Amino acid sequence: MFDAALGASSLSWSLVQPSVARRTRACAYDRAGFGSSDAGPMPRTAGIIAGELGALLRGAGVVPPYVLVGHSFGALVVRILAARCPQDVSGMVLVDPADPEEWLEPGAREQAQIDRGVRLCRYGVHAARAGIARFVAALAGVGALAPARALVSLVSRGGLSRVDEEILAPIWKLPPESRRALRRFWTQPKFFAALGSQIEHVCTSAREVRDAERATAIAVPVTVISSPAASARRRQLHDAFARRSPRGRHLVASHGGHWIPLDDPATVIEAVVDMVEVLRRNSYHSAGEEGPPR
Repeated sequence: MFDAALGASSLSWSLVQPSVARRTRACAYDRAGFGSSDAGPMPRTAGIIAGELGALLRGAGVVPPYVLVGHSFGALVVRILAARCPQDVSGMVLVDPADPEEWLEPGAREQAQIDRGVRLCRYGVHAARAGIARFVAALAGVGALAPARALVSLVSRGGLSRVDEEILAPIWKLPPESRRALRRFWTQPKFFAALGSQIEHVCTSAREVRDAERATAIAVPVTVISSPAASARRRQLHDAFARRSPRGRHLVASHGGHWIPLDDPATVIEAVVDMVEVLRRNSYHSAGEEGPPR
């Protein structure tokens, strides 16, 4: 079960999901307000989203146990779901995950990032309602990135930086059919409202992860994949979380940046498939069956 990054939709798994689906059932979804999903109740915290994901899996008849795969902010969501429903989760793969320790008590720099993100999303809501977002998406779609950035800078009163742009999946790395859908998603007010709420309440999300994991040990296999561009501090946090599992692994992607599912999909595919195969073998040996489970 795949959960995407902060400003991403199920489309960010376009280079990963098809390969995994050749070996096991592979599901991805859009959080409320993102992609094809309707807007959801506010605020948009990881704890609320985890509850919605659990309800979605039950309602869709997706039978546990699950291997949960979370990228960035999505890792907070799957960690809460795994802590709340340990009987339903057999493993986790966390891809350059956000760590609660980074946001429990944000410093001045981190708080400034939160405030700027919330402000820009409010501009985005207004731009989407006025139709400006559709024009920006059209410019980006034909490769006119400089005019698109200039218009966004004007609308956001000069507040958008290249760092802010990294919240959104790099559209040029997606298949053409996914690019068209993503441009449509980015022009809707519900997207900016949901993203802004996730950013505004990221500290609450961090506390929700901490509180959920207090009640249960991490007993399932965990693979954490760090970006090669991750800071030493972030890699330390990733390694520390992997060590909390008796069957934890910490890997570093071979190339690219934070968007590992698009920069280095092979590493994600290999990590997920390896975990599925190990779990199948363990299940087979434990059950003493005549053949491995499908």
